[in-house]
Amino acid sequence: MISSVLVANRGEIACRIFRTCRELGIRTVAVHSDADENALHARVADTAVRLPGASPAETYLRGDLIVKAAVAAGADAVHPGYGFLSENADFARAVIDAGLTWIGPPPEAIEAMASKTRAKHLMGIASLERGRITEADLPVLVKAAAGGGGRGMRIVRRLEDLDAALEGARAEAASAFGDGEVFVEPYLEQGRHVEVQVLADSHGTIWTLGTRDCSLQRRHQKVIEEAPAPGLSESLTEDMCALAVQATSAVAYEGAGTVEFLVADGRAHFLEMNTRLQVEHPVTEAVFGIDLVALQIRVAEGHRLENDPPRARGHAIEARLYAEDPANDWTPQTGTLHRLTAPEGIRLDTGYGDGDDIGVHYDAMLAKAVAHAPTRAEAVRRLAGALESTTIHGPTTNRDLLVRSLRHQQFTSAAMNTAFYEHHLPELTTPPPAPYAPLAAALADARSRPSRFGGFRNLPSQPQTKRYAMAGEEHEARYRHTRAGLEADGVRVVHADARLVVLEVDGVQQKFEVARYGDDVYVNATRLTALPRFPDPTAQHAPGSLLAPMPGTVVKVTEGLAVGAPVQAGEPLLWLEAMKMQHKITAPVTGTLTALHVVPGQQVTVGSLLAVVEET
Repeated sequence: MISSVLVANRGEIACRIFRTCRELGIRTVAVHSDADENALHARVADTAVRLPGASPAETYLRGDLIVKAAVAAGADAVHPGYGFLSENADFARAVIDAGLTWIGPPPEAIEAMASKTRAKHLMGIASLERGRITEADLPVLVKAAAGGGGRGMRIVRRLEDLDAALEGARAEAASAFGDGEVFVEPYLEQGRHVEVQVLADSHGTIWTLGTRDCSLQRRHQKVIEEAPAPGLSESLTEDMCALAVQATSAVAYEGAGTVEFLVADGRAHFLEMNTRLQVEHPVTEAVFGIDLVALQIRVAEGHRLENDPPRARGHAIEARLYAEDPANDWTPQTGTLHRLTAPEGIRLDTGYGDGDDIGVHYDAMLAKAVAHAPTRAEAVRRLAGALESTTIHGPTTNRDLLVRSLRHQQFTSAAMNTAFYEHHLPELTTPPPAPYAPLAAALADARSRPSRFGGFRNLPSQPQTKRYAMAGEEHEARYRHTRAGLEADGVRVVHADARLVVLEVDGVQQKFEVARYGDDVYVNATRLTALPRFPDPTAQHAPGSLLAPMPGTVVKVTEGLAVGAPVQAGEPLLWLEAMKMQHKITAPVTGTLTALHVVPGQQVTVGSLLAVVEET
């Protein structure tokens, strides 16, 4: 029997595994980088072991250090979670060689399936060879052989872009997974991404636990997933489950895994087998009423599964909440997460607590929200409503995208495919109207700082004004102190205090909950920044200035680039890496590079001046 489990991971998945371990009476051990010293997963574990360093390569990708940590902490088993070393056969062997129980598939199965190229070969599918790709093969997808989560993936629509895509994918894959191998496969534009959850024991029993649809993806990163996949014929579902059993049997698999397909024109095309727990596993748990982590532990202990899995009930939807800015090309966001609370009735898996810092080194996912209901329509409605009511005080997130996606007609009618965001992203990311948010923020601020003399005047006077930045634009709020209280043009101020403002607009009362953290103000779901009364002239930058959209590391500057060089609009100048993804910084105009302030390896903060291009 397993008595103590070290989770070789961080954040949300570590916290989720610890939750099951506590329910089973199993002691928990966390590992953490220096950047994660006060992270939630390190706080909730019974024991935590430091891995010196901050980047994944120094810490969570160091299998030798993790095995030493497990032995030192007295753990007798290791769970890899997902990402990092979860599909690393050498790590699995090192755990077993140290006399510890590996809560995962045999190393030989990982080896056979963890590389997507080897998995395709095993299933009799060939990848495209670089030298033989022609115009007729386009579009194609460059894909990392290891790992997932959209890292190391590039769509190529022109042959002249292929080499750059291969180079960028290799660099990103090596940074994220420690393996720079990539391959090329056909890219099907209108397919659906469907997967089958499998669970197998060491006695020959294999469960297929229905299907999941993960078609809503942006930059090849899953955003919304659901179970079961809607609208599939019974025969197609049976075919995919049979192929999943074939893949599982072929490598003598044990534990939880996922077999992924691209469904197009009524056919299922094998993509890969993930030899680990998936991020979206909670929707399967909700539909089948099981705990996949608990079952992983049982299988690792040598127990038999029942002959048949439980019956599926109802429908479940999961949405991934990311710290990212839609107004700034979806760049990952950092900062303090002051508050994150969801209404009752949904499951919220997160690796953050109120007041935690969201840093630059790791994935930008804040939480996963999951709703389960008897029907798909009810589950969609429940999750959209819950997300809309979720309180998020901190970095900008994709919450509005999630709510609008769930309510989009193409999604509610189950007519979506992997190109959903390619076609609908602009309409889904228009900032929601919040015309009274600046006024509510100003009134709450006025009530939190009352004048010594009451604020009102016997004679009419100019209104008080406060300025706020909201959705990239500047807004001014005007109000007056009167004998009757606070007044504003066009509305009636029913109530105003530091936390709640009630305005009556055209006879209808609207409530605004207000919270302030320094200059950041949150009015319901809208984030504003209080601006100084008089702008700081030293904060101005010359036209053509390129500012860092996020904190990160300069990983590359275009070869030969130097001050005085001519550049074309859209030409890549340098690359930043943050949260395991690389972001290309391009010339904003055609002109001359008049300043270059960074070199490879340099750390920059958000807003740092990177370069200046003077238009010609």
